[in-house]
Amino acid sequence: MTEAFIPPAKPIIGDEERAAVDRVLRSGMIAQGPEVAAFEQEFAEHFKLGRACVAVNSGTSGLHLGLLSNGIGAGDEVIVPSFTFAATANSVALTGATPVFADIALDDFTLDPASVEASITERTKAIMPVHLYGHPAKMEQLCAIADKHGLLLFEDAAQAHGASLHGTPVGAFGAFAMFSLYPTKNMTSGEGGMVSCADETIARNVRLYRNQGMLQQYHNEVVGLNNRMTDIHAAIGRVQLTKVDAWTKTRQDNAAFLSANLEGVIVPAVAEGAVHVYHQYTVRVAEDRDGLAKALKEEYNIGSGMFYPVPNHRLKPFQSPVELPGTEQAARECLSLPVHPSLSQGDLERIVAAVTALAKAGA
Repeated sequence: MTEAFIPPAKPIIGDEERAAVDRVLRSGMIAQGPEVAAFEQEFAEHFKLGRACVAVNSGTSGLHLGLLSNGIGAGDEVIVPSFTFAATANSVALTGATPVFADIALDDFTLDPASVEASITERTKAIMPVHLYGHPAKMEQLCAIADKHGLLLFEDAAQAHGASLHGTPVGAFGAFAMFSLYPTKNMTSGEGGMVSCADETIARNVRLYRNQGMLQQYHNEVVGLNNRMTDIHAAIGRVQLTKVDAWTKTRQDNAAFLSANLEGVIVPAVAEGAVHVYHQYTVRVAEDRDGLAKALKEEYNIGSGMFYPVPNHRLKPFQSPVELPGTEQAARECLSLPVHPSLSQGDLERIVAAVTALAKAGA
């Protein structure tokens, strides 16, 4: 009998989330309201960010509004990694600014500070690292570069809820940071994003931009968008906040088991002083990554993910001749294995046995 499929990701929605949605529906207050305000405060407190948070309708909206709220626009350049989801570069381009792609370091798949510094021009306005897969970027070096050159620093923390570096939580380094609340992230609101803001001016700007440019109805202050989060989504997010720490611990335990037992692949490293929350557990496969992924599915009924086989600088909207060897190597070799909290011990053992067997066989 074929063993059950092990999916690469599995959102967890329980009775508490359903009850929270029902509560909002019964209240009659469905658009942005008291649930959103409570979620913003509870999110900031839970992750010890020490700053205001503003809820929006998606992670991409959060990046876009954070950039606008810091004055990024036409003529500016923002340095970003190419090895990330396209939303990072899209959000920069949507402001009228230009995303400039720097290389990554292969130890943690985040921006290489040396490549960042080499990418700075007279038009550079900001640096926006991505805390990829749940591992914090090299923030000490990046903060130093930003300070040295008088640049703004932002954070794409879409995948890094609860990650930290030397005791400072991700989301508390930059002028703003964005957390995604998409269904497959470490916690979800069904869909949505959360923007942490270094000061009240930035927070006020994000609130303006998310709500058609107004804080007081019919008194529009800027040209804004409709990027509000609904109370329905916020109610789901509030429940998920009570569960995310336990889920993260399970992800970390699952990752520890995989790292201790996998053979034939390069397992993810964790930098000294870093807390990795394992949105993805990403290994490097030196030869025939695609073949190994195909065989995992066809022979062992185990799902996996390739994040990201086409780097941003090779996408049609962002074609660039820049040479990024670390990025290209990661795009060829990276494979994300299941690490989500719904895995059983048997699932973990199946993953180890299958990957090790296929890697040794050269699949």
